[in-house]
Order: sequence, then C-alpha cells, then structure tokens
Amino acid sequence: MKILVIGSGGREHAMAWSLAQSKNVETVWVAPGNGGTAVEVKCKNTPASLGDPSVLAVTESGQDVLIGFVQREGIALTVVGPELPLAEGIVDRFRAKGLAIVGPCKEAARLEASKVFSKSFMRKYGVRAAGSENFTNLAEALSYAKKHFDGKQAPLVIKADGLAAGKGVVIAADLAEAECCLGSFMKDGSLGAAGSSVVLEEFLEGKEVSVLAAVSVQPGGKGVIRPFVSARDHKRRFDGGQGPNTGGMGSIAPVPDFTPAAQKDFETAILQPTLGGMEAEGMDYRGFIFFGLMVKDDRCSLLEYNVRLGDPETQAVLPLADFDFAGLCSSILDGTLAAFPLNWKPGAVCAPVAVADGYPGAYRKGDPITLDAAALAKTGARIFIAGALLDEGAAVPVLRSSGGRVLAASAWGADADQAWTKAYEALGALSFAGMAYRKDIGRE
Repeated sequence: MKILVIGSGGREHAMAWSLAQSKNVETVWVAPGNGGTAVEVKCKNTPASLGDPSVLAVTESGQDVLIGFVQREGIALTVVGPELPLAEGIVDRFRAKGLAIVGPCKEAARLEASKVFSKSFMRKYGVRAAGSENFTNLAEALSYAKKHFDGKQAPLVIKADGLAAGKGVVIAADLAEAECCLGSFMKDGSLGAAGSSVVLEEFLEGKEVSVLAAVSVQPGGKGVIRPFVSARDHKRRFDGGQGPNTGGMGSIAPVPDFTPAAQKDFETAILQPTLGGMEAEGMDYRGFIFFGLMVKDDRCSLLEYNVRLGDPETQAVLPLADFDFAGLCSSILDGTLAAFPLNWKPGAVCAPVAVADGYPGAYRKGDPITLDAAALAKTGARIFIAGALLDEGAAVPVLRSSGGRVLAASAWGADADQAWTKAYEALGALSFAGMAYRKDIGRE
C-alpha cells in the first residue's frame, strides 16, 4: 500500500522510515518532508506543485489539496505528525471523504490545543496532575500570582492556553518574572490569541518522563491505550540542563529510572482515568498520545498531553520497535489495537540532536552537511533529518541546513552506555558550519 505522512521534521522522518520497513508498504509520501525523507528508501516528498507546505495541512483549502492528492495517488492510509493540522480538523475532513487517517478528531485534539480544556478534563476524570487555576483577566491572574509568591519560594508555572510552538510555558522563579510573563502573554499579545487565556499551575519537583502511546477510542464503545517504552527529552540547550529551553536537544529510550513501580502508578493514576474520560466524552480518538510526566518517588503526575508522537522522543522510541509500524497504524483504525503484538527490542537508544549555530535564537541556514559514510556505518546509527533540505541544483545533490534543530543521530546499544558511545561516534562522522550539540544526552 501507499502511505502519506504529514509533517517536515525529525519525527516525521523517523515515522516515514519506520513505515517503510513494512513489507506491505510500497511507497511513503511525506508532505512536505525534508532532505532526509527525500532520499529515504521507499519514501518520496510531495511535489512542489502541490502548493505552499506551510498552509497545506492547516487550512481548509490546503487540506482539500491533500485530499485530492491522496485520492489521485491511491493512498491507503495517512498518518499525521504535528499538532497544528490535528487542531485544525484535518482528521475530520479526511474521514468525511471516507479516507483512512491516523489521528484524533478536532474535538479530541483540544487535549493539547487548549490547556484550559485539558486541565478541566484532568480534574473531571481524576487524572493526577498539578493543581491549577485558569484566567482570562490579567488583573485576576496578577492577583493570583501575588498571593502565590507571598511568603513562598516555589516557582509558578505559567501556561498559555493555546498552541504556541513550544513558547507557551514559563516557569517563573519570582513575582517580577511572573508579572513580566503575564503582561507579555495577556496584554502585549506576544503569542497572539494563544496567550489571551492562561493556566497558572503549581510547580512539581522530580524527573520528567515521556510515555508515547497508541490510542483507539470511538464514540459509544470501549477503547484501548497501549503505552510504548518510556523516553526522556532533554530540553535545555547546554550540558547539565543549563540555558534556554529548546524544541529538544536529544532523547533516550527506555528511561533507566522509570521503575516498574512508577510504570504501574502511571497506568493506574493517569492512563486508565484518561481512557475512561475519553470514553465518557464520546471522543473519536484513533491516533497517538504523549503523556508528559513528572515522577518523584515512583509517583507520577501528568504535566501535559500531546495528541501526537513526541519530537525528539520518536527518534529514540521507534528504532526499538519490534513490530510492523504500518500494521500498528491499521490496528488503531480497525479496532484491533488491543490484540496487536506490541513488542520491543532489548537494549537502549540514544539520539542526540545537532543544532545550528545560534539556536534557539537566530541561527545560520544554508550550510552544507558532510558525512563520512564509512565511519557512520560502523556505528549502525540512523540519521533522522529535522531541519535540512536537499539541494538538487548543485553539481552533486547536497543536504543544506534549514532549521535550528538540524538532525538527530539515533543509535542502538545493548545498554545505555553502548548506545551513548555509538550515537556520539555517529555525530563525529557528520559536520556542518557551526554544528553544536549537547554531550550529556542520557547522562544529565
């Protein structure tokens, strides 16, 4: 069969690669894709004639173009990578045309698209999470912040209600920082409509863990959520968890300190109440979900839902899959997810990310990426491209950097130490001007 993956990042490259491993898959189209998916075996990027990649999946007219492409090409299955197309109802429009697509409907996508909705859902269905209050009035939000910091040293977590491209969460250390953030979000409109409503949340201590999962829930029926192996993203730019937040400087899977007791607590206190809430709300949720957890003393609290696979966690998790990813996607849609053989390879994966000079601020673009193929082959690592395009106008086609996060080197090892060694040896086989990366992914 032919499959379409929607998205352009490292997550989508990993998804396309994994789907292409299936003997039942002929071609994986990626819309719009990147320089990595352009050369991946059995994969093709959608043609430029299709239209502007930035609007194709997030506007009704663009979604109609993609629907027409799927129908013309005889594509059997579409898998959505990023959150914005889901929030804009792409799943609803595809299904209205009778097309198979993996992802939650627009209503269910509010679990990520609206922090206010998601926190209300958590409270309603008893999902263990940080305490919080919602505000649409700046003066009331400022008053709450003042009361919070009156005699307290604990930080205050400020979350914009809507999607904000990773810029909508601030951990304010004191009242001055809280006032500055709230003024920026709610008065100055720095995040547009996404910041006009905010959630003020208690700060939780512990270690962060990501659990990705497959979901198959349909209105009026019993559903199922099947969790994947645990993963951990490293958000801060510099070694030791220092510097500004980023979209992710690398990931590992599984997480050594996520114990069987913590896993059981997660399933009892978070996964099962979430599933019960989805069923009670009558959601049409056939796709993937990301549970962002804070774990302390084997007790898990939910920080957030994402209604898709995580990036860069996907680049560490999917290489451990010992199953047909295309088959998993089909089982999500046809109601057989509970019986699907969701098996995982032993060992571990480390996937550090290489970024462009200046990231997460203004960064360089257009630099050629060189690769020592022999040295890379010795490591067995996979290179998943996030921000690079294939320059086919050159005498010899070359990859050029185009984003802040350029690529991830995803390496398997018999244990975490071996995976770490192979991943960093793989990064040593690559270079581009200003290339930078953290050296402690999995060892922070």
